[in-house]
Amino acid sequence: MKLYIFTIICALLPFSHQNPRSHWTLLPHTLVVEVDGSMGQQPLSCLESPEELARRVNKSEDIFWMKNGKKEPQRGNTYLVQLEESLGGGNYTCHNKEGSLLNHTVVLIQEEDHRKILVKTDQEDYLKCSTRNYNGEFHCSWTWHSSRVGKVAFIKARRFSDEGVTQCSVDTSSQRWACSTGESNFSCSVDDNGHSILCVDEQHCPYAEENQKIHITVYLRTKYYLVENYSRRFYLSEIVKPDKVRISKVNNTMIEWSYPSSWSSPFSYFPLIFQIAQLKGRCKRCENPCSNATKTLTVHSPDICQFEVKNKAKAICIRAKDALCNSQWSEWSHFSTD
Repeated sequence: MKLYIFTIICALLPFSHQNPRSHWTLLPHTLVVEVDGSMGQQPLSCLESPEELARRVNKSEDIFWMKNGKKEPQRGNTYLVQLEESLGGGNYTCHNKEGSLLNHTVVLIQEEDHRKILVKTDQEDYLKCSTRNYNGEFHCSWTWHSSRVGKVAFIKARRFSDEGVTQCSVDTSSQRWACSTGESNFSCSVDDNGHSILCVDEQHCPYAEENQKIHITVYLRTKYYLVENYSRRFYLSEIVKPDKVRISKVNNTMIEWSYPSSWSSPFSYFPLIFQIAQLKGRCKRCENPCSNATKTLTVHSPDICQFEVKNKAKAICIRAKDALCNSQWSEWSHFSTD
């Protein structure tokens, strides 16, 4: 009976300290550990090269470790990070006997199939991406969870393809990123508020057909060393949204509008279609009176267009969208005829 109990205990012991599902290097000195909620351990090495270890033979016990600035009881060249649920992340540093820094590793925890850092509505993606034109520049934003505001840890952008390796780098401020493959060259910057990024595909040709989708992945981390990644794939034609059109008055019965100055040219190659709504009544308390427009007229225009206003119309609303693809309408432009 005692032998039977001992056998069960020995069989269970390995599972009480399971290794994490996987781990990989996000950036130099930054390790991502994927966990599934069970207990486990992740080893860290202080001195990794054979030369360093040879110089310190029989002195490994002189190495001590600190986690987030606090001294740990573990000593030696190897440190075992204790993982339990989402705990274990932190800034781990190792020091020699005199206290000098020898190495450091930031451990980030990625939980299996969890999304806690960002929030979304039912109809939206976590990353909301749009572009004003076909010049290769696009913008992606997100909404932080109210209790888990964090920062960008890593950005990866490329034209989606099974071939080639994407190389990404970041500047010392951790605000500007560059990713390149043999087929694309992206540069991205993080806004000052940490709510969005602006990216440019510097090899994009606006006059050529997009054969491959853009694949953008943003890794976000919290101050508690949790990390999650969010991705989008799209053609620019799927996320394009023109800026507002410009409306001006010609005379008492005629108004005209023109393409947004940010829209790609020539307009004959990048045509827009327009929706026009004439409002008979005023809406003094409306934040956007054009949102109440029900009857609209759709027109095509190669450049500047004029429109005759009905006598009873108090205001004109006009918006635009790409004429060649099913993308988003611009915001309404509002013009009072009084």
